[in-house]
Amino acid sequence: MDSLIPFTTSGSLVDCVDRKMLVILRDGRKLHGVLRSYDQFANLVLEDTVERIYHENLFAENWHGLFLIRGENVVLLGEIDLDREDDITLRQVEYHELEPFHKRAIELKKQSDEAKSQILYEQKGFCKEGGEGDGY
Repeated sequence: MDSLIPFTTSGSLVDCVDRKMLVILRDGRKLHGVLRSYDQFANLVLEDTVERIYHENLFAENWHGLFLIRGENVVLLGEIDLDREDDITLRQVEYHELEPFHKRAIELKKQSDEAKSQILYEQKGFCKEGGEGDGY
């Protein structure tokens, strides 16, 4: 699609509108939905959005519907191949079945990240994150 939109990072999203997309956020959430709109800051509007969680060969979905995502929280945005989407080898289960495993994995990652941050601070001279005035 040739457009008259100047090439910018957010301008390159014009071809993704009305397509099913995967969005991975900074907090690790994985959202699937149809991209309906975006702006110059790469803020996104997804329609028919579901949040997917994974554990081993299982996945579960939690329905969110219309979802507004602040651009600074987007780590990855990718188009989903509709022809291959149904060929996944994972088995879908109810969300409440996987939720305890997912919460435990998040807690373990948080502990691991805190331990790494402490080592980087004490042994490698890095600064600590999350201090006063460090928030948005």
